[in-house]
Amino acid sequence: MVLLSHFTVELPQIWVFHPMAVFFGMDTGVPFPPMWKIAMHIAIFFVFEDAWHYWTHRAMHWGPLYRSVHKIHHNYSAPFGLAAEYASATDVMILGAGTVLGPVLWCAITGDLHVLTMYLWIVCRLFQAIDAHSGYEFPWSLHHFLPFWAGAEHHDVHHERFIGNYASSFRWWDFVLDTEAGPEAAKARRDRKLAKDAKKAKKAQ
Repeated sequence: MVLLSHFTVELPQIWVFHPMAVFFGMDTGVPFPPMWKIAMHIAIFFVFEDAWHYWTHRAMHWGPLYRSVHKIHHNYSAPFGLAAEYASATDVMILGAGTVLGPVLWCAITGDLHVLTMYLWIVCRLFQAIDAHSGYEFPWSLHHFLPFWAGAEHHDVHHERFIGNYASSFRWWDFVLDTEAGPEAAKARRDRKLAKDAKKAKKAQ
């Protein structure tokens, strides 16, 4: 399944990306961009990819799409690193498009993208996907330093409950749209409801 996706979906995307990005003005020469610019571009790509992933992933959990496209990825209720890539070719193509579309759109709009930044972004995204599916929060996991980073525990709950926690890298979409899953999220939801009910009761007095 993983090899099939690599050869039928990811390889064509790799082939198409380079000429497309060069067409839109991607730089392939020297000097390389400064580190601050590389970091800024990668941060922007993470935000774009996370938004893309949240909405497409949430759509994938709609009944017909889940059964025909996304269900294979949920064969593992307790995921591990390689499970990040265990999905149907359609699933990989749709969810993975956010990784490539962000840089292409950025390059088309600004004309400011270096191929080195793209390579580093792909490496970061790959590590993020493996980390999210690793099933373990390492001491150096970003979630311990960035509270809004999703991480392994966040995505583990998604695989365990098959609903909620749709975002890939950050927690803000799930938080704002009330799709967080897990006992902590359920408790926070109950607390908010109780506080709201208490406020209504106080106004009614």
